[in-house]
Amino acid sequence: MDGPVLLLVVIAAVAVAGFAKRLDLQVPLVLVATGSIASFVPGVPQVTLAPELILGVVLPPLLYSAALDFSFVSFRKNLGHILRLGVVMVIVTAVAVGYFANWLVPELTLGAALVLGAVVAPPDAVAAIAVGRKLGLPSRMMAILTGESLVNDAAALTLFTLAVASVTGKKIEIDSPVVFFAYEIVGGVVVGLILARIVRFVRSRIQDSALETVLGLVLPFAAYLAAEEIHASGVLAVVTAGFILGRVTADVAVTTRIQERQVWPLMDLLLEAFVFAYMGLQLKSVIQEVERDGLPVLHIFAYALLILAVVIAVRPAWIFVNTGRRAMTRKTVRRKRTTQSDALGLTWKQNLVLSWAGMRGVVTLAAASGVPLATVAGDPFPGRAVIQAVAFVVAVGTLLIQGLTLPLLIRRLDVADPLEQQQTDEQQALARAISRSAAEKYLSDAAANGIPGASTDSVQAVLERVRRSVRARLDADEAEDREERIAAAGALFDTLRRNVLSAQRDALVKARDSGELDDEVLRAVLDGLDVEEAAAEARLERRNR
Repeated sequence: MDGPVLLLVVIAAVAVAGFAKRLDLQVPLVLVATGSIASFVPGVPQVTLAPELILGVVLPPLLYSAALDFSFVSFRKNLGHILRLGVVMVIVTAVAVGYFANWLVPELTLGAALVLGAVVAPPDAVAAIAVGRKLGLPSRMMAILTGESLVNDAAALTLFTLAVASVTGKKIEIDSPVVFFAYEIVGGVVVGLILARIVRFVRSRIQDSALETVLGLVLPFAAYLAAEEIHASGVLAVVTAGFILGRVTADVAVTTRIQERQVWPLMDLLLEAFVFAYMGLQLKSVIQEVERDGLPVLHIFAYALLILAVVIAVRPAWIFVNTGRRAMTRKTVRRKRTTQSDALGLTWKQNLVLSWAGMRGVVTLAAASGVPLATVAGDPFPGRAVIQAVAFVVAVGTLLIQGLTLPLLIRRLDVADPLEQQQTDEQQALARAISRSAAEKYLSDAAANGIPGASTDSVQAVLERVRRSVRARLDADEAEDREERIAAAGALFDTLRRNVLSAQRDALVKARDSGELDDEVLRAVLDGLDVEEAAAEARLERRNR
């Protein structure tokens, strides 16, 4: 696809996403619907990307950004649930869909049907996480959904590789599927670990925030490509690197952290807008592919709708069957009430929400596009057009059906965790206590031992001012949680401070426009004002939650 066309698609997707957000609509659904309609508009060029480009350029930054913001402690704590959904669930879905499609669709052999199963197996949690965050899903459910999205692509793409090889007759490096799967996992983790350690080592020594941020931007692409080069899992390499670089450490400058907090949300917004628009734009080309193979379009899409129903049904069926089985095998567990946690540690309502958060995404379309045209013997790949059509219907259908109803389901079931706010408050109190203790210890040491390069009198003169400032900030943080009156006063202070900063900015810009102030000086001053205003905005946003 031409670069200008791609750029126009990105611009249009961002514009549509902006209007959807302003109207409080679900952005993914609006983008998919708009893209589908636009694909039939005369003059709109066909938008196609090589699957390697989607998997190697679009997917890595999305996975890396999610891993950066995801707590490894939460990942480890919910590892059992994440693996059951992100690995076992993928295998169950691929097998169930494969055998059903083989029985249903005459054009598909069993091998080709299993390829289809691997294509539609991995859910894309982008839309589900966005809905859950907006509607306040419990943090544990958000952790499970996020963790699942970080590992299920690796499992599905490994299955896809094995299934395609069995159909085409292509020889893979490791004959044993189990050993191959293990190699993919271990190889991907090791590559991500090594590259992340190298980047962290370099970043700790260059002391240049711009270069540190650039290294962070390059890392997910390098990790994915390096892992794929040795035939390991690029997805797991990216996720591992994100976990390591996401850990807050003292060797990263505060300016680097501020930059990255701005860069990655923008990257997510841009790529997600493009991804969902791209999904919709594939509709016309999918229909044309089916027609070129001489297949009845209506019959193929009818097959696709039936397979869509199976894809949607497998997830809740497996979750609740597995939950019941695990509950029955636990002999020491007392009889549960419906409001108590089940064997997965979740209530039946929470499991129902998780089972309905199975929307498919761009990985499904990319994998379908990556199905070879022919086998090693030169024969056409059986049912390739059918696989692409079914993949499109499943991806868009799950997004429309589950995406539209998931918010209503969350509101009706009321899956909030009553203990979560209490735990959050306890953690915040602990953080304040640690901060207060560390501040007092440092100030006491500074008062006793002084600071190199500064006289004792100057240190003592400034020390009490610093102590009052630190105590005021900590006291204000505690007051925000307990005293509404003080919180309101704090909000008013931040509002007034923000307005003052805005007035200062306007005056400085006006002086620059009149020629009174140099442009470079203006930029340097505005950098400081921007940091202060960002802090005030963050405090206001926190109070309004």
